[in-house]
Amino acid sequence: MSKTIDLSNKRIVISRTDSIGDVLLTQPMCAWVKDNFPDTTILFLGRDYTQSIVACFPSVDEFYSYDELEMLPVQARAEAIKTWKADVFIHVYPNKELAKIVKRAKIQIRVGTSHRSYHLLNCTHRINFTRKNSEFHEAQLNFELLKPFGLTQLPEMQEIANWSKRFTAPKTAIQQPEKSEDFKHIVLHPKSKGSAVEWPIGNYMELALALANRGHKVYFSGTMQEGDLFRNEIPKHEKISDVTGKYTLPEFIDFLNHVDVMIACSTGPLHIASALGKRAIGLYVNKRPIHPGRWAPIGQNASVICPETKNPKEDDILEIAVEQVLAALL
Repeated sequence: MSKTIDLSNKRIVISRTDSIGDVLLTQPMCAWVKDNFPDTTILFLGRDYTQSIVACFPSVDEFYSYDELEMLPVQARAEAIKTWKADVFIHVYPNKELAKIVKRAKIQIRVGTSHRSYHLLNCTHRINFTRKNSEFHEAQLNFELLKPFGLTQLPEMQEIANWSKRFTAPKTAIQQPEKSEDFKHIVLHPKSKGSAVEWPIGNYMELALALANRGHKVYFSGTMQEGDLFRNEIPKHEKISDVTGKYTLPEFIDFLNHVDVMIACSTGPLHIASALGKRAIGLYVNKRPIHPGRWAPIGQNASVICPETKNPKEDDILEIAVEQVLAALL
């Protein structure tokens, strides 16, 4: 059995260079490291557009931009990584070129999954697990990569949820929704940039109108480009607002921190809302590997609606009726 590595007073890089939701699901992993090794300095390597998410992680000490690293000449990238003075590098999101560069940077401990052939040559510790067919949640699976540091078993989802609650929204200058006992502020986020199976736009419009007619305040969120895809279909109603493209990411996180409910498919904003403790209702299908067992929002107020079919497929999303979502919400 390999000797347990003590991370005390070490500088450890958590590398997750993909999307917002994936990055957010690494927060429990960062929290575990900080709880068990308080003197550790956690460096997070991510895409520029996820920096505002990482800034909400109290366990992370420093952020490094993978976009800036990629802009450097290939021969200069390892030298740049050396300046971070890292002792440990964990490839949470596998990247062949990055694995090679990190080895050239001579970081002493390099951890990755054994299922990537390039990790055989470039990682000192290769953990044998697979994500695609696992019964565990993505946030749990990230913990596999912490086994060299004393972790003996994957945490339960309740532990994951407790760590997720540490996510802290920034305070910005945006005007916050006014709280009321008479109605709820409900955010509908129809698109996912192609990362998930999406509920039909027409269903969101029908749902928005039903909620507005019941006196609730409804907001359609998304990027400006996503809003362009459905903005003309949003019902004209005094209780329905279009906030697509209105906020920066820190402002959007602050905005979500002051609403009551988020309804979306498996996408980053749903995970943000659930981490903030909001009522987060995810619309999913049971097809692997995109099923809720792997990607459900985490939080005490999070839930999913997912059709139970004999042979799960992406079209199952059409089985979710507006009335079903309305009933789950109200």
